[in-house]
Amino acid sequence: MQNKPVFVLPLRLLAHGAALSAALMLAGCGHTPVRTASAPPVRHAWPQVPPADPAAANSVLMRALGLVGTPYRYGGNTPDSGFDCSGLVSYVYRDVLDLQLPRTSSQLASVQGPRIDPDRLATGDLVFFGSRGNVSHVGIYVGEGRFVHAPNSGGTVRLDYLDGSYWRDHYTGAKRVLH
Repeated sequence: MQNKPVFVLPLRLLAHGAALSAALMLAGCGHTPVRTASAPPVRHAWPQVPPADPAAANSVLMRALGLVGTPYRYGGNTPDSGFDCSGLVSYVYRDVLDLQLPRTSSQLASVQGPRIDPDRLATGDLVFFGSRGNVSHVGIYVGEGRFVHAPNSGGTVRLDYLDGSYWRDHYTGAKRVLH
């Protein structure tokens, strides 16, 4: 009998309400408006890859999910001031694990560590988005093909699906920071 990771259950509990609102608001980090999907995305069967450090991954997951609904603010890096995408990532890892990460999405993408195949993503991995070889957005993978991020001006921190049309088309890779 295979044991399920402890951190999967809370995501499923939050997924129902958050999925509808998250799927309706596809956008990028920063000021550039992003087109919305006209048809619902085809859902990929995401494998459950156990993280190297389940306790740390669970702490990151719970803290990131707890920030869903926090307002977006360009340059923001605290719950009180709001978050931009990299501010959210840096805050979560610093707050939960006292891990200092670079401040911008492109700097985060340059962090040493293995690049992760999308089918090998584990809770706590960083997922990156951009175009023409440039990284312009980052989020925290939480499992089941979902990630938490601070997407755009006027929005809030939210959950989205990696296989949503915008995110799938702009996915540039992932990095593992929990070893």
